Formats: sequence, C-alpha cells, structure tokens
Amino acid sequence: MSFTQDLIQQLARELDESEKSRVQVEHFSKRFAGMTVEDGYAVSRAWVAMKLARGRKSIGHKIGLTSRAMQQSSQIDEPDYGTLLDDMLFAPGDIPAARFIAPRVEVELAFVLERKLEGDRITVQDVIDATAYVTPAIEIIDARIEQFDRHTKAPRRVQDTISDNAANAGIVIGGRKMNPRELDLPWCGAILRQNGNVEETGLAAGVQGNPAVGVAWLAKKLAPWGECLEAGEIVLAGSFTRPVPAKKGDVFDADYGPLGRFEFRFV
Repeated sequence: MSFTQDLIQQLARELDESEKSRVQVEHFSKRFAGMTVEDGYAVSRAWVAMKLARGRKSIGHKIGLTSRAMQQSSQIDEPDYGTLLDDMLFAPGDIPAARFIAPRVEVELAFVLERKLEGDRITVQDVIDATAYVTPAIEIIDARIEQFDRHTKAPRRVQDTISDNAANAGIVIGGRKMNPRELDLPWCGAILRQNGNVEETGLAAGVQGNPAVGVAWLAKKLAPWGECLEAGEIVLAGSFTRPVPAKKGDVFDADYGPLGRFEFRFV
C-alpha cells in the first residue's frame, strides 16, 4: 500500500462530502498516479468506518465487476467488493431520487446467510449449505467519483471504483425467498423494464458461471483481514445485466419469473 493514513482519511472525507453534497470528485487515480487496488480498499474501509461511527450498521456486502466483459474493460482479473449499510436497503415502491448523484440500476440475486462463511477454502457447496435463501435484488450503483474525467473524458479506473465502496448506493429486495438447493442458479433469469420498455434481460450464469462462485470468492477474500461473511448478512452476488441509468420519474419493473416480480420508482 502506498497511501499514508492521513491521505486515506482525507480521501474518505472527500467521498463522504461528495455523497452529502451530490457533487462528484475527480479521479483519485489521476491525482495519485501510484494508487493501488489496496489503497482503494483502504479508502473504502475508512469511509465505511466513518458511517459506522455515526450509527449506521453493516448488513452485508456487494460483489461487483463479476462479468468477464466488465473485468476486461476495467483491466482486472477478479471482482471487487463493498459494504452494504442499513440505510441503503429499500423495499419495492418509492425510491428517493435525491439520495443519489447518477444512479444506475443492476439486476442481481442476493444470498441471505443462516451460517457464517469463514476461511480461505470455501466452495460453492459451502455457500449453498450456509444460505438461508436466495432472493431477487436490484442494486442501485452511484458515482461519488465521476465516471468520466471532466477534462480528459477518460473513464475512472478500478482503484477509483473500489474507493467509492465499489459504487454501492442502494439495494431493493423483492420477489420470493427461495431455497438455493431447489434452484438451478445459473439459469435464474430476469427481465428489467424501464417505463414499460424492456431494457435488459439476463441469466445469473453471467456472474462467473454461477452467482455462488462470487460469494465463495468474497469469503476467501475477507479471510486475510480476519473477517468473514456472518450469519444474517445479505451478499449481493453481482449483476447479470449492464447498468441502466435512472432518473427521477422512472418506473422499473423487475421480473424474475418463478422468483417473483416487483416494481419501484424514483421519486
């Protein structure tokens, strides 16, 4: 890691202020050319720690950049991850657009754990065995760090996305709670409509072949920090559609077929 503790705290404060003011900040990776992925996670953790100190509670984790196309475009060979907090959780219905800067909507599955997943040898079967249920979930991603540099139009780098709590901003859970042992997870699919038009369709196989693969990966990734996936936590396994930009007034209909259907709107 190349960042000092003072710099980590400074950048975490910049993200915190950006979220409150809804004014994006410039790419950290441009301002600090030697920035590493580890620096990004250090900034993200510092920002989450600030929120926890103000009384927020961690409810789980999100996994991002799970598709091959997204990894190749970000020039990485593994996903990234961030922390879900209690004020990010929404039920279907009205979503306050003023909470976000540049919200985009992604179609995912959420794993809700009944047993902890701990250690560096977690398998897909371990994930299935530890899961209470799988349920449809929409992730709302956002960009406190601007997506494209305001001067050069260059896209932000993965270090920036990781710093930004893996772009996490909200989660909408609806549909049915399903026993993962009764599902063919790769074949779980969804149709996402925006204002009545089909915007995206996809299969959960788009998430590393099986969304449970990412959950196992995350458990192993947390092990060196002395952390694990805890019982009761929600793990967003990764999007199997491209992100769809959302604005105030947009109505979304997420249809997961046998897993259920729900609607939400930005107001």
